[in-house]
Amino acid sequence: MALLEVKDLEVNYGLIKAIKGVSFDVNEGEIVALIGANGAGKTTIMHAINGIIPKFAGSVTLADKDITAIHAHKLLPLGMAQVPEGRRIFQELTVYENLQMGYYIGRDKAQFKARLEEMYSRFPILKERSSQIAGTLSGGEQQMLAMSRALMSGPKLLLLDEPSMGLSPLYVNTIFDMIKEVNKMGTTVLLVEQNAKKALSIANRAYVLEIGKIVKTGTGTELLADEDIRRAYLGG
Repeated sequence: MALLEVKDLEVNYGLIKAIKGVSFDVNEGEIVALIGANGAGKTTIMHAINGIIPKFAGSVTLADKDITAIHAHKLLPLGMAQVPEGRRIFQELTVYENLQMGYYIGRDKAQFKARLEEMYSRFPILKERSSQIAGTLSGGEQQMLAMSRALMSGPKLLLLDEPSMGLSPLYVNTIFDMIKEVNKMGTTVLLVEQNAKKALSIANRAYVLEIGKIVKTGTGTELLADEDIRRAYLGG
């Protein structure tokens, strides 16, 4: 069953057609990846889905609800959360305060405590540094915090925009292990990622973008073995 459906999406920047009639879906329980070169339109699609930028045409549906015209700040209560490119944590707040902000739509103190402990169990370093100013964390730790903050709302669908950007190989592996674990726990994931090999290694399905269009789709395994994909994105 499709949790997210994007149909004939078009996004313009002035006279430039950035996204040209893109259609795809994300089924409940999946990890779906969007891969492509810089400038292909991956982040633009993400921003259009979550209402940060306007859509010129097309529709977006979340759990059978039309969210095409819904603004970003109204999507969290509907079950969609995003970890933006560059993490965008609240630099001057503590780790704990950032996690509090992730639960701002909730009112249940017991649920807040349970989710907080879940985040701390996944990333013990966040518990150790709960009173530390978030801006002083390493890049990998900030990405852990950004993902944990998004998960505090208990989303049905988690949008991840370039989660491995700027991280050391060790932290890249840690973040992708977390994505797999989050998915196993029941959260559907839409992943935009420059590291195509890592993205395809965990994706159930993936879509390949070139200059605002989807040019190929398949399972993660199929695309990893595709010679054209290997040459273009995997260094093969």
